[in-house]
Amino acid sequence: MNRTRQHLLMTCLATPGLALAFLSVSAPPAASQGGAALPIVEKAKHEAYVEKLIDKVAFKMVPIPGGTYMMGSPSSEKGRDADEGPQHPVTVKPFWMGECEVTWDEYDYYWEKRAGGPPARPDISKKPDKQNDAITSPTPPYSDQTFGHGREGFPVLAISHHAALEYCRWLSEKTGKLYRLPTEAEWEWACRAGTTTAYSFGDDPKKLDDYGWHEGNSEEKSHKIRLKKPNPWGLYDIHGGVAEWCIDKYKKDFYGTFPLDKPTLNPFNPPTENRYSYVTRGGSWIDPADKCRSAARVFSTKDWLKRDPQRPQSIWWMTEADYVGFRVVRAVEEYDNLKGIRSKVTWWSE
Repeated sequence: MNRTRQHLLMTCLATPGLALAFLSVSAPPAASQGGAALPIVEKAKHEAYVEKLIDKVAFKMVPIPGGTYMMGSPSSEKGRDADEGPQHPVTVKPFWMGECEVTWDEYDYYWEKRAGGPPARPDISKKPDKQNDAITSPTPPYSDQTFGHGREGFPVLAISHHAALEYCRWLSEKTGKLYRLPTEAEWEWACRAGTTTAYSFGDDPKKLDDYGWHEGNSEEKSHKIRLKKPNPWGLYDIHGGVAEWCIDKYKKDFYGTFPLDKPTLNPFNPPTENRYSYVTRGGSWIDPADKCRSAARVFSTKDWLKRDPQRPQSIWWMTEADYVGFRVVRAVEEYDNLKGIRSKVTWWSE
């Protein structure tokens, strides 16, 4: 399956609306020296736990320590794209992250097996005055939503950024805990797991076979979770598997808006009412090894939905993206500018 990865020509200027996302903290002594003393990994004080949805459906949350690191990749890294730089110091507070990507077992409980089943496709002939605050779930897809890749024990795939955000809202309401998608800064921190190499296991892409499913070993299909080695912090399939949504709206030159001499606290580019473009991380089973690096960024485009015959096209399912899924995070202490964050996309969104 071919995928368009053309970069958007976007000018990244700081705006008042994003100011809260760019909070800065005091820099470690060597942060202005090219990150020579980074990463700094704090000692984790929180513990892993298992979240049970029903008796046979549960998932494990892994403790991720807080700390400071150089986000992005150095210009010398093989396979690097321009939007991975410049490297800049970032601080993240401790959080939990799903040990694995969200599976169909979990996602089906959210939409297909819910009381009353999936909702009907809405009548969109008249646009409402304001967005509905009620948690929604996917309408039935045009075809098999698994694309024949398997269901039980397999990661959910082919879902939109909007669908992933709504799932997090549902999960938060059901459990009473604040779950969400990771920011790019949190995702990369968790993937790197205290390392500074291209992958969490080093710089040699030949070792990727031991840690994830990618173009070279997947046989053009998705695979069950937890079949490969985890990264140093216990996260499975963080390289390869399915590409994972982050909260962030994509901007090519986003990294250039941050200071290089002091760390920024968990920067992110908030979602908007537009359907595109949002960031995925980690690469997938269709990707070459270089797209599975810790710093690699891929963004969604309209091509991910081009074969959807429905009009208007679905805001839930991605007909050309049967390699995109997600995993959830939960902050130990949530950032004020991330409380209540949600999708702003509706059926009327462009």
